[in-house]
Amino acid sequence: MTESGLDVDQIVDQAMEITGLDDFGEDSWREGLERLVHALRDEARLNELGDAIAVGALVELLANRLTITEWRLHHPEVASGDVVPPIVIVGQARTGTTILYDLLARDPATRAPLTWEVDHPVPPPETASFDTDPRIDQVDAVLAGVDLLMPGFRTMHPMGARLAQECVSITASDFRSVIFPTQYHVPSYGRWVMYEADMAPAYRWHRQFLQHLQSRHPAGDAPAERWLIKSPAHIWCLDALLDEYPHALLVQTHRDPLRIIASVCSLMVTLRGMTCDDPTLPEVANEWAEYIVEGLDRSVTSRLDGTVPPDQVVDVQFDAFMADPFATIGAVYDNLGLDLTSESEGRMRNFLAEHRQGEHGTHAYSFADTGLDAAAWRKRTRRYQEHFGVVSEPNLV
Repeated sequence: MTESGLDVDQIVDQAMEITGLDDFGEDSWREGLERLVHALRDEARLNELGDAIAVGALVELLANRLTITEWRLHHPEVASGDVVPPIVIVGQARTGTTILYDLLARDPATRAPLTWEVDHPVPPPETASFDTDPRIDQVDAVLAGVDLLMPGFRTMHPMGARLAQECVSITASDFRSVIFPTQYHVPSYGRWVMYEADMAPAYRWHRQFLQHLQSRHPAGDAPAERWLIKSPAHIWCLDALLDEYPHALLVQTHRDPLRIIASVCSLMVTLRGMTCDDPTLPEVANEWAEYIVEGLDRSVTSRLDGTVPPDQVVDVQFDAFMADPFATIGAVYDNLGLDLTSESEGRMRNFLAEHRQGEHGTHAYSFADTGLDAAAWRKRTRRYQEHFGVVSEPNLV
């Protein structure tokens, strides 16, 4: 084993030893893992804790892949499960996607993948014990430890075993996921996953993961009901998403791109601070600003070239959503041809009342701290803002 522990063969061997398994299914995972391990070792400037966290996370992701593949082999009925075209929230990070996701997940007609079942998917969750599964407390205990390692992170992003989890945590076990360049300084891997990687295998794995989770606890209250899924990562690869789920219903959230850049990069500095001793906001912004705007530009192109059919998408402006969440949610349901029942709206209102914005403090950030030229980036984002009618917010500095 290398001194750091970041060695592909050793990580693979650990996962097989822990599980006693050796069938990873489709071999698409290896290219991403090799690129990621190389970048973690040579670029990420990991501290001792960071090295241990990275190795442990990679082993766990491989172990999950092994056990899901094994379960599917012995339960072939899982592969025949119909993943009803999902509702997919595809807006960029920091545009209200998380609170919108958590609210829509209150609708009993939808099924969002929860953090505990994504982190520990085998055996698949069962309806009878879905709210009492011991894995819930196990994951909450881990998240409490994260709170200690990253004080203040909850002011930026909610965490909880029973909260809905993002798709990047699912595609992570195919090692084609933006979760890694979010958590670590791995620019070579980031460029690969943004510009070069074939994302089709990641979405094939994503479908298999959902089939697994729903096999003993169906989506919604009946097998015909929908999944609700979310990730800002979808915006970079809407073509691959819709190739796998051609009838998906999309919700794209929009916000001033300079606000997005400043907030995302601030969050990433906090994330990377757990595993790297010297992350800086300008370094993160220099890496990520172009990624963010590239994703926004791709979303414009996807509308212009017909990749995203107009009858399968609804747009949500951040300021309107924050001003009146339930007017926005009502419009989303109307535009997607769905029924917002009084029961569902009541559950959403209760959730919002119990999870007030700022309950864990507020996230302070400034575009000026990124070191980027606001005028230049305003020009760079013009195409996106003009196409979707996204207003520039005041007081950026």
